[in-house]
Amino acid sequence: MIFRRLKRNPYHLFSVVISFCILTITAQAAPSFDCNKVEAGSIQDMVCKDEDLSELDQKMSEVYKEAAKKAVDEKPPVLKAEQRGWIKGRDDCWKSEDEKKCVEQNYVLRIAELQARYALVDRNGPFFYACDENPAKEIVLTFFKTEPPTLVAEFGDSVSLMYLQPSGSGSKYQGRNETVWIKGKEAMITWGYDSAEMNCKQKP
Repeated sequence: MIFRRLKRNPYHLFSVVISFCILTITAQAAPSFDCNKVEAGSIQDMVCKDEDLSELDQKMSEVYKEAAKKAVDEKPPVLKAEQRGWIKGRDDCWKSEDEKKCVEQNYVLRIAELQARYALVDRNGPFFYACDENPAKEIVLTFFKTEPPTLVAEFGDSVSLMYLQPSGSGSKYQGRNETVWIKGKEAMITWGYDSAEMNCKQKP
């Protein structure tokens, strides 16, 4: 039956193809949540109307599901709690002068954080560093191929996720209150707010 219609109207196939492409693009651009339920003018509404942000939201949803599989035995359930906090932070971007840039940065950093913390991407390491010539001051660095690049540093019972920062030389990573600046086999590391810098060397 469809072939008879196509023979009578050769433009019918073209119309069908165009309609399919539009539907496909719309589906690809949609975020992971229901846009019919968001408040007009909200940050979620902005995500719904912006293709780039919608794609980032889809990426976030995929990465979160992968992380959730690895976090199934977490006690307490840190991942869920932190994700709720992240959503609140994203929605607070209405306070920013550049709302879209704020939302975009929130997505990019959170995706990289989940990929690194739950080892969802390729990594280099771990590498072991001895600091201040003190065997008790050992720091372990693992680098993850995220965007932006990240590392996870372990020092005693503490763990810090850090993001690569612009630097004139070497590779500088910044966490919440920690910094790692690597130059060759050596690294300058600060751990904790207002703490002294440690001089570290990579172990063979």
